[in-house]
Amino acid sequence: MNGPFIAIDWGTTNRRAYVIHEGKVIHSERDGAGAAAVSDFPGEAAALRSRLGDLPMLMAGMVGSGIGWRQVRYVPAPASLADLAANVEFIDERTAIIPGISWTRDDLRCDVMRGEEVQLLGAMDAGAVPNKAVLCQPGTHCKWAWLDQGCITRFVTSMTGELLALLRGHSLLAAQIETGSDDGEAFARGVSLGSERDLGAALFSVRADGLLGRLSNAEAASFTSGILIGSDVAVRLLEIGKATVHILADAYLGGLYSAAIAQLGGHARIVSSHDAFVAGICAIQERLK
Repeated sequence: MNGPFIAIDWGTTNRRAYVIHEGKVIHSERDGAGAAAVSDFPGEAAALRSRLGDLPMLMAGMVGSGIGWRQVRYVPAPASLADLAANVEFIDERTAIIPGISWTRDDLRCDVMRGEEVQLLGAMDAGAVPNKAVLCQPGTHCKWAWLDQGCITRFVTSMTGELLALLRGHSLLAAQIETGSDDGEAFARGVSLGSERDLGAALFSVRADGLLGRLSNAEAASFTSGILIGSDVAVRLLEIGKATVHILADAYLGGLYSAAIAQLGGHARIVSSHDAFVAGICAIQERLK
């Protein structure tokens, strides 16, 4: 793992590859070859090297899961970048997968992550967030993580994005919520309703409001997104209180969460998830030299 290397953030549906030299990205590409769509991982790695260079390869995410190249263990929280580096699993001497992190609260609930840990710890290692911070990483499975002195101490996963996708594809609301979402008035109304944390009833109100002419189809997707995000945020703010939530996301999704957090009385700051991933995987690569 000396010198330039290929870093891969390999998710379920998407894959992003970077060529990194001395801590700087000199090339990147993104495609839809997520772990769920790949059957020949050695072949995919060879194809990447043929395009990007015959370099060492360090991978994170679902490539290390049961649907990936090899199932790699979870490191129990609290976990640091050093813990991740110490538990990297090598496919061969130039190809390695970073482990995920697990957390167990009690007999009632446990949690796992793969891929997000690199960004979360990378943000702290790069100084983008304080040494003690609450981070939110929105997406299909939204992660809320508590970091302290270089460790992820605990975290919670909410299936917010997946619920929206399921509602769009397989629910009574599907025909109403085909459009995209924005943070306008309908979204804000959804956040208020979702914050009541009666999620099943709030979601049916999308249907009822449409039938009674209180909600147009153009507004329904934003209203539904607001309900889901508002419910997620409201629960977390009960614990977070006035602490700043550092959001690792792009401007669009980060903006929706930031708006919901502000509306419900919290404070949010958006941090580049791209920069955080690069910082985190470089810090792990340094420990493997």
